[in-house]
Amino acid sequence: MQTYVSALSGGALIGLAAVLLMATLGRIAGISGIAGGLVSGSARGDRAWRAAFVLGLVLAPLCLLALRGSDGIGTTDAGWLRLAVAGLLVGVGTRIGGGCTSGHGVCGTARLSSRSLIATVIFIAFGIATVFVMRHSGWEI
Repeated sequence: MQTYVSALSGGALIGLAAVLLMATLGRIAGISGIAGGLVSGSARGDRAWRAAFVLGLVLAPLCLLALRGSDGIGTTDAGWLRLAVAGLLVGVGTRIGGGCTSGHGVCGTARLSSRSLIATVIFIAFGIATVFVMRHSGWEI
């Protein structure tokens, strides 16, 4: 039951953060766009809230670690090469898809955006296919 409560609480907090960002700044909580604008410097007037948002993403698990003794993230046995390749593919995918799962999957579907609904279905389908291939093909990175 604890897992369900944690997942439900986390989902509710993500939804609340997305609603607050839209209500206060009129912006969509797409992490790739927020971080990308911060790193590229293209969002000069938006740097403060973007930095605060990204800082919150880093500090949240640290607060959870201090409160519960666990950051809630878990561990992986994937090596650095696999993580680097996965990160690169996610970055390329967010560029091709015009956003990430938080922008499309959380905010876009909530707005009933057909573009976001299609992107989210594609994200999920490729995630399922990737897990299937990696578990059944014997490929190792």
